Amino acid sequence: MAKISTTNRVSWIAMFRIVPVVLLLFNLSLAYSQETKKVKFEASTTEVAARLGKNTRRLLNNVMFEHEGTKMYCDSAYFYSDKNSLDAFSDVYINQGDTVHLYGEFLHYEGETKQAYIQHNVKLVNKETTLTTSELEYNIEDGIGYYTKHADIINEESHLESRLGYYYTKTDMFDFQDSVVVTNPDYVIYSDRLRYNTESDISYFLAPTEIYGDSSYIYCERGWYNLKTDISQLNQNALVKNNKQTVTGDSLYYEQKTGFGRGINNVEILDSDQDIILRGNRAIYYEDTDYARITEMAEFIQITSEDSLYMHADTLMTELDTAGNKLVKAFYHVKFFKSDLQGTCDSMVYSSADSVIRLYDHPVLWSEENQLSAVYIELHTEKRQAKTMYLKNSSFIISQIDTLFNQIKGKDMVCHFRNNELYRIDVSGNGQTIYFPSDDGKIVGANKTVCSDLVIFVEDGKVSRLILKNSPEAVLHPMDKVPTEELLLPDFLWIEDKRPKTRADIFK
Repeated sequence: MAKISTTNRVSWIAMFRIVPVVLLLFNLSLAYSQETKKVKFEASTTEVAARLGKNTRRLLNNVMFEHEGTKMYCDSAYFYSDKNSLDAFSDVYINQGDTVHLYGEFLHYEGETKQAYIQHNVKLVNKETTLTTSELEYNIEDGIGYYTKHADIINEESHLESRLGYYYTKTDMFDFQDSVVVTNPDYVIYSDRLRYNTESDISYFLAPTEIYGDSSYIYCERGWYNLKTDISQLNQNALVKNNKQTVTGDSLYYEQKTGFGRGINNVEILDSDQDIILRGNRAIYYEDTDYARITEMAEFIQITSEDSLYMHADTLMTELDTAGNKLVKAFYHVKFFKSDLQGTCDSMVYSSADSVIRLYDHPVLWSEENQLSAVYIELHTEKRQAKTMYLKNSSFIISQIDTLFNQIKGKDMVCHFRNNELYRIDVSGNGQTIYFPSDDGKIVGANKTVCSDLVIFVEDGKVSRLILKNSPEAVLHPMDKVPTEELLLPDFLWIEDKRPKTRADIFK
């Protein structure tokens, strides 16, 4: 290890003695540079106000104070030179640069903190914004005003008011708190807390907020609203309502002028005219055309007082046809549940014009114990009850009796309903049936029929009568002599396990 010489050791000691002195001088210099400048004043008359202290001056007529570029005017004042503060009376006016103009009848100003306290008929004018209140604290250096006894703010066409709040003049930002009201020719906003930028005309909602328009209502607990463009982003229990629809969700984006909306998570669109609800986690909506698209856990609900219909698909859409009637479309993995009717298919269309539900790509329906299937099914409803059902191509109806199955097969079928119950089936082309008649509740045989056309009557979900047309062939096998191959018709497929038995099952 190298040795430090005596000369070097002395140099190091001297350096350590010098450093504190340098630091002290630096701190003194910094403190001096940060020292607040004294308030300067002018007046027509200056008096010593000895009763208030030897360092107090009373100023009268044409009084003007100047502090670091800010000028303050009044009719009379007391200046406390030892405290670098003042009290100003009557026709108080503070001018800060070219933009901020502050008026009142009384001013107390602390030069050390650059804090002004203004009272009585207070008015702060900054560019296009005017704030009026009874009391205001205003920091000259930071450009921040604070009020606690209600204020009115006018910015172009908007009138804003609240019980307390902050005004940041340098950033043109208001922070309104408690009983906030924003009034505009096109809307009124009520909020518990709202930030408003007077330059951008954007309001930021930080608490429960309501917006009332001519024909709309908006609610949220977080979000923002651009007053210039009428565009809003609404979060937390968000809701947008007009004369026809109500839209809710965790997050809603809404353009009031175009009527376009976008929702994320727990979105619900309620159509009060059609008694229809659309739900999902992703949605877009066009108000003018009544177009909506829902994805991710999408659900369609047709509301009735007694028995609503619930349907799920990968994608749900609503739009208007050329005549202005509502269309509801469902695409891919469609399932629906109603207490007396359930079904599944690949895609579906419902038209409010004719109350017809059209199911595509090998749909299957269940009504009571009957399973109905075809390449295409068309269900006509009246007063939201099944009236007539058309099964097109490869039509098949199956119902289970113990371990056996009644079966009806044909090219096309027409099913007729009374009080929402199936009572008649017309089979056209290639008609075939297998059903098991009973006597006193005991199955007596297997009746197989082949006929071009059939008419089948149903009571309590069971075949009660059969009318055969055009060269019928029928045979009744005793149960102990029924050939196994005679128990099922060609293309038989029983898929009871796919049947939605509850509302929750439509999502399985």
